Amino acid sequence: MSGLRHVRAAALGALLLVSTPAFAQQSDADVIREARDRAQIEQLMWDYVEAIDGWNADAYAATFTEDGAFLNTKGRDALRQMVLDLKKSQDERSADGASIGNMHHIMSNMNIEFVTPDHARVYYYHMTVFGNGLNPPPRVASVGRGLDDVVRVGGKWLIRNRNVAYQHPAPPGN
Repeated sequence: MSGLRHVRAAALGALLLVSTPAFAQQSDADVIREARDRAQIEQLMWDYVEAIDGWNADAYAATFTEDGAFLNTKGRDALRQMVLDLKKSQDERSADGASIGNMHHIMSNMNIEFVTPDHARVYYYHMTVFGNGLNPPPRVASVGRGLDDVVRVGGKWLIRNRNVAYQHPAPPGN
């Protein structure tokens, strides 16, 4: 595609984007703020994954609000302890000869929906895999859909509730 075609395609895409009802009702400042917020929320999700995969209990707890929850575990202290307990359990199994491998959390097809300027819902698919290459083969520990509520606290996006057991409603008629 020639340079002029790229420019025309980009201009058409931008025109379609800003002419849709959702964007037509937003000011330029609102669109920029939302884009910045999306990037910060994506960074929060990356920080979450890096913390849990690295067994960093303090960094993990710091991705949540003070009263944040992961399924039935609520509050930063309990979340920190959850990671420490999981790491201890893995270390004990490894010491008994189990070949567990490194933990890898994968989040994909993420969609961020803003409820208010300071509250968003993050929908995604997730998978947790243990392994260190191909020998032994990686093991999938969990897979499913997730729905996290994230909020802005003191100018920073944090997880208020992480629900990896989210069941997407069935389409009408099913």
